[in-house]
Amino acid sequence: MLETRDLTLGYDRRPVLERLSLQIPEGRVTAILGPNGCGKSTLLKALARLSAPQAGAVLLAGEPLGQYDSRALARRLAILPQSPVAPEGITVRDLVRRGRIPWRGLLGPWRDSDEAACREALAAVALEDLATRPLAALSGGQRQRAWIALVLAQTPRHLLLDEPTTFLDLVHQIEVLRLLQRLNRDRGLTVVSVLHDLSLAARFSDHLILLGPDGLVAEGAPSAVLTPDTLHAAFGLSALVHPDPVSGTPMVIPC
Repeated sequence: MLETRDLTLGYDRRPVLERLSLQIPEGRVTAILGPNGCGKSTLLKALARLSAPQAGAVLLAGEPLGQYDSRALARRLAILPQSPVAPEGITVRDLVRRGRIPWRGLLGPWRDSDEAACREALAAVALEDLATRPLAALSGGQRQRAWIALVLAQTPRHLLLDEPTTFLDLVHQIEVLRLLQRLNRDRGLTVVSVLHDLSLAARFSDHLILLGPDGLVAEGAPSAVLTPDTLHAAFGLSALVHPDPVSGTPMVIPC
């Protein structure tokens, strides 16, 4: 299990989140929500050991992240940042192959297991036919699937994504969220994403973490987290919450 204990995060001695204790449900899809500046991405970076706590700790399987060496951690946990940058001219296949570095190092021999992991990652995101295409030639939704294939090739148990639907139109947002949900259901991956669309987060997630200006507002099932009271506490937003007519999950309607 990935968890935080009395975690305090911030910049230049200014805390952004203080004494935060959370447990990320194993084998489920979790979304981190909240207004800009509340610490969503900061929390995700801390969960991936990309940001050092001012106090408290992040633990994986009961051990502080600092006790894992980098390769061992990368074999268990992968993060996709908000705006990843690829070398100019790189193909989809070469991008995905980089996901095997934690298993073989930069100069280690390429093994059958590495090839199989890359093939499975490309198949999972339905990009086998575009493997030789330059990444830059793909559509926005296809590029995002290629990046997800990269982290899948790491074969992690925990997948962290910072705003994976940013800059995508609605169709491609739903495509990416459905993909992440399917990966969770089919592979048992623990998926944690920072998202902005509250209704889509509720529809495609099992667990929500709602942050506000003063820290944690609520966590739990979408129906328990997205209420008029919690939305006002987190965003200062007046809203109605009704069941989505398709999924039955909470649908937020600003007033």
